[in-house]
Amino acid sequence: MRAIVLYESMFGNTQQVARAIADGLSERLNVEVIEVGSAAGRLTQDVGLLVAGAPTHAFGLSRPQTRASAAQQTTDSLVSRADGLREWLASAERPAKPVAAATFDTRIAKPKLPGSAARAAARRLHGLGFTLIADPASFYVGGSRGPLSEGELERARKWGAELGRTFATRAGVVH
Repeated sequence: MRAIVLYESMFGNTQQVARAIADGLSERLNVEVIEVGSAAGRLTQDVGLLVAGAPTHAFGLSRPQTRASAAQQTTDSLVSRADGLREWLASAERPAKPVAAATFDTRIAKPKLPGSAARAAARRLHGLGFTLIADPASFYVGGSRGPLSEGELERARKWGAELGRTFATRAGVVH
């Protein structure tokens, strides 16, 4: 059984968090990190855990307009240049067998800002029949383009390791 860390990232911050989470998961599971634009809408039978993440845009999952706005903020190429996690979730197929899931987002480190891409993704995954095994997690950036706040990559790695332990315990996986 393996895990997939599926991510959408504009400026590379969410991509870095996804890789750190995968590093933590790899203590217990075989892990593949996939940018959402390269992902199939149907998971293969060997996937037991899906971890999905995206940046929080306008208090939730990105939309074409918010991605266009992000593109205007940089002269660099965006990491995710096509559809985002919102579109992947809208077209994803219900898993043929039970699949565990967890979600994360990156967001500006300002207290009390409403909305969360991770919470929105968790609701959608639950509606598709995934079993959520952790509360949605947020990792913080200093501004809309980043950088990640100090210590967030290590926190993401630890969160991934904890997810791996939780999944392995529930699924009886030995690694």
